[in-house]
Amino acid sequence: MPLSVTEQLAYSTVRLECQTPNGLSTGTGFFFKFLENRDQPVPVIVTNKHVIQDATAGRFIITKSNAQGEPILTDHFTINITEDFQQFWRHHPDANVDLCAMPLAPVINAVPQQGQRLFYKFFNKSFLPTEEQKNDFLAVEDILMVGYPNGIWDAVNNQPIFRKGTTATHPNIDFNGKKEFMIDVACFPGSSGSPVLIYNSSGYFTRQGNFIVGGSRLILMGILYAGPQHTATGEIRIVNIPQLQQPTVISSIPNNLGLVIKSERLLELEGLFEN
Repeated sequence: MPLSVTEQLAYSTVRLECQTPNGLSTGTGFFFKFLENRDQPVPVIVTNKHVIQDATAGRFIITKSNAQGEPILTDHFTINITEDFQQFWRHHPDANVDLCAMPLAPVINAVPQQGQRLFYKFFNKSFLPTEEQKNDFLAVEDILMVGYPNGIWDAVNNQPIFRKGTTATHPNIDFNGKKEFMIDVACFPGSSGSPVLIYNSSGYFTRQGNFIVGGSRLILMGILYAGPQHTATGEIRIVNIPQLQQPTVISSIPNNLGLVIKSERLLELEGLFEN
């Protein structure tokens, strides 16, 4: 039976476990494919720089597939990187852009040699918003976020957690002058790196007030990385969503707000993989 759109999205992310000097941390990564106009496209895992910061080793799990190319829910393949973990990641050239990516081809190419098949779903440039789609965006759009809040997941079936919310600022406007926008959705440690999407399965409104009956949209809008938090002194700061599951002097994110890096910045990573 073919997978629905949301069922396919469940195989577009991975739960990243990172071993750091301070203990185990978790974050979210997702599959993306660069340079598809070439004979050999470059598959990668995308996440935030701060997710893998100071990590000495990493681990993630991908679902296996059967001979028919269907996912096997309870059968998974674990990838452990115990040496030179930082060397696998390529960071966005702008130090202020919290994005990085790891080439996945070494894993994909090695797994069949072990008699295994993997099941995953990639995002690519076709999922990024077009100018025509941007012209139709409203200030408040329904959004869907896929990831691993507080490291929570369905470990038996290797499934992520879906969260729904709305945009909190207009997605076409650069929030505070940066290529970012804000969302109103519960964001917790472990959610960093989560893909944020517009997903309409049975219709949506246009800027002209028309309702597109039965129209569907699946658009990769951006990547969650930070949010406003209250400090112990009552200040409000924009900070990276932490990965370590431990108490800190910073309270939970108030009002369920999160900051999202616009997906167009993914294209600025592509040049790092041309060679």
